[in-house]
Parts: sequence; structure tokens; C-alpha cells
Amino acid sequence: SRLALMVTALLIVIGTLGILALENNNVKTLGPMSGGEKILNAWFQAVTPRTAGFNSVAIGELTSSSIFLLVVLMFIGASPGSTGGGIKTTTFGLIMAALWSLIRGKDDVVLFGRKVPVLNIVKAFCVAFAAMVLVVGMTFLLTITEKVGFLPLLFEVTSAFGTVGLSTGITPNLSTLGRILIIITMFAGRVGPLTIATALGRRRRTPPTIHY
Repeated sequence: SRLALMVTALLIVIGTLGILALENNNVKTLGPMSGGEKILNAWFQAVTPRTAGFNSVAIGELTSSSIFLLVVLMFIGASPGSTGGGIKTTTFGLIMAALWSLIRGKDDVVLFGRKVPVLNIVKAFCVAFAAMVLVVGMTFLLTITEKVGFLPLLFEVTSAFGTVGLSTGITPNLSTLGRILIIITMFAGRVGPLTIATALGRRRRTPPTIHY
């Protein structure tokens, strides 16, 4: 719970400041707004990619930098136990904690004075890797079937994976095959890349008495 709250707070702050800085002078989004309206809309647009998928500004008019920032937020997604998608805030937090421990030369990953089991770290990396393979693979296939730029396609796939609902506006123009790929991505993102693998993994045999 503490990890989820901490990562959520950081994502909200970083996302809000990022969108505010990147869209401050964009006349098609935050540019014409007052200072308070800019902050409120930047905050709303930083939160919604990880939850409901509503938008208060035209997504298709955002700068490429802002769109990529939203892609990252959608990929991370919501917290465990919620109906939001993505790899989850705790998964992202564990990966960052593991990388920080590795950089510092530490053998153990410690959060809030407690050691994190190695199995949890392995699961976090596996979930993130499986999600990345899904997003990259589907984006690659869509670059073959659709005559659209790479970034809008990446945004569309990540939005489908995180079951966010945001779009730059290319959804109605996708081909039949492209729509099928997006549907598959939505289903896989909702069920979870490792759900089946986890279910099968529960059928553990009696642990051997000899280990490598």
C-alpha cells in the first residue's frame, strides 16, 4: 500500500509538471487557458491515462513529447486491486527499487526498512517484459497493416493494453485487421499477460531435495 501510494504520488506530480511544461505554449491545448486552468487540466490529463481515460484537451493536438509521456503513464497504469490496466504502480516501483539497489551495489532490495523477496522482483520484471513484448509486437504489426505514423499507433496500442480509452483520433480509420489487433490487445491487457502462466505455475510439484 505504501509503495502504491508513493509511486502514484510521484507519477501525478511528474505527469502534471511534464504536461504543463510541454503544453504551456501549445495554442491548441493549454496555451489559451489561464494559469489556474492550465494547472487543473495538466493535473487531470496526468491522472486520467492511468485510470478512466477521459480527456479535457484534444489528445490529437498534443505535442509528440506529451503523447509519449502519456504512453509511459498508460503503460504503468493503475494500482493493484483496481479496475485500471497497465503493469501496475507496484510493479513499476519494484523495478525502480531493484535498479537503484543494483546501481548502489546492494545485494538486497529494501523498501521502507523491509527486504523485498527475490521472487517478487522476478515477477515484476516478468510482468513488465511480457507487457512490453505485447505492446511492441502489436505496434509492429499495426505499422504493417496501417498507413499511420508510428507514435499514434504506439499510443493506440498502449491505450488498448491499459484499457484506457484514449485515442489520438485514428481509431475509426483503422483497417479491419487493425481493429482486430486492437481488440486482441484490449483483451490481453485486461486479462493480464501472465494470468494464464500464473495459473499454470500454481500446479507445483513436490520440491526436490537436491537443488542446483
